[in-house]
Amino acid sequence: MTAGSQAPEAKGFRWRLIAPLVVWLAVYLWPVPAGLNANQWHYFAVFAAVITGLILESMPVGAVGLIGLTVAGVGGYIDPDPNKSLRWMLAGFAESTVWLIVGAFVFSIGYRKSALGRRIALVLVQKLGRNTLGLGYAVAMSDFLLAPATPSNTARSGGIVYPIISNIPRIYGSEPGPTAGKIGTYVMWTAFAATAVTSSLFFTALAPNAAALAIAKKTVGVEVSWGQWFVGFAPLGILLMLLVPLLSYVVCRPEVKQSPEISAWASKELATMGPMSRNEWIMSGLIVLAMFLWIAGSSPDIRVPLLGSNFVNATTVVFIVISLMLVTGVIEFSDIVSEKSAWEVFFYFTSLLTLASGLNEIGFIKWFANEYAKPLAGLSPSAAMILLVALFFWIHYFFSSITSHAAAVLPVVLAVGSGIAGLPVATLAMLCMYSLGLMGVISPYATGPAPMYFGSGYIGKAQFWGFGLIFGLIYFAGLLLIVLPWLQVTQ
Repeated sequence: MTAGSQAPEAKGFRWRLIAPLVVWLAVYLWPVPAGLNANQWHYFAVFAAVITGLILESMPVGAVGLIGLTVAGVGGYIDPDPNKSLRWMLAGFAESTVWLIVGAFVFSIGYRKSALGRRIALVLVQKLGRNTLGLGYAVAMSDFLLAPATPSNTARSGGIVYPIISNIPRIYGSEPGPTAGKIGTYVMWTAFAATAVTSSLFFTALAPNAAALAIAKKTVGVEVSWGQWFVGFAPLGILLMLLVPLLSYVVCRPEVKQSPEISAWASKELATMGPMSRNEWIMSGLIVLAMFLWIAGSSPDIRVPLLGSNFVNATTVVFIVISLMLVTGVIEFSDIVSEKSAWEVFFYFTSLLTLASGLNEIGFIKWFANEYAKPLAGLSPSAAMILLVALFFWIHYFFSSITSHAAAVLPVVLAVGSGIAGLPVATLAMLCMYSLGLMGVISPYATGPAPMYFGSGYIGKAQFWGFGLIFGLIYFAGLLLIVLPWLQVTQ
């Protein structure tokens, strides 16, 4: 690369690096609003700078969070005592949800190394892929079956489903570009739209779900089990899983209608793989065990055998399964150590959750609630809740990370909602948390797998934005028309 071609990159990097500092300084120097003291406002300046850095990707997300946490701790914004401030900084590293998220990446290693994820997708394609619409259901079902035990949609859709389905369009001469519409656009969009649904349907299907629940618990005291999460979203989630392949078929209008070759291709690939290996069988058993413990272990009415109690924390389940994966040789400890993205996320989530909870600890959230709930005071609780959910959902156009979105916006929305008399805060929290997976469909950068599907070349720029808006509107309407009434009846 020439020096001339490096200059724009360096300039862009400097701009992204300086922008968070500009935001911090601007907020820091802004007159302290009535009702806040300087300490609270200056802490918010640090938080705003961190969110800016995350949105602009000024540097690796783990570094942005760690720097922000360090500045807040050294500044003594939470507690002027240096020792107490340090304990606050380190407390997040013991947060169970952070370890649940790290476990998501370790699970993906097991899927990848055992080849179980590839086999599941191929079997579904073999059974359902004789026509294009059936192929769409096979693609969606692949994600559906993997989702409950894969707490990362990037690992699930990007690391398991995408590598399988990317082989399919070329069989029909459907390549990125002019021939993408034959079948490639449909296959890719169906997979992407489906993972947005499964990410909301299962608590353990999207890493930010755990982070959002931790924020909701700390902010307004809302807590739900794995089963309660599923039941609350199931009426819409199951309906969308049935409709997404059909809706994608109507919107994408694939030229190829029949696809018997796909079934034959999948059969050939399965024959090449041979019978299930020892590690595949073990991984299958561990997945079943994880799902059993996540569901039964969270129920007060079901005693978990051998564990001496009728409750198992979701993160404890992750440690159990990872330990068994190590003992049985499905993965090696070196695999965990070398999973760079897992440890970056570890620092990222830890710092972000700690900083978000700090807003509540210093009283900033309470002030915001009192101040900005006033314009909604004249509205009915239902109208106010719908407006808050709409704000939470559609503002995601300005975020490239669901986690940073949840950390920045969820505490504010919940605080505003809690300040409106008669508004069911628990319902508001659930609607916002359920929208996290769904909102990933709206743009080419809205969620982890989005850049991969966008970069495949099978979905054009204008198509991606257009499809995202159409499906975003459908998903949002379903949230209000199906999930909201359901929650009001069941909660």
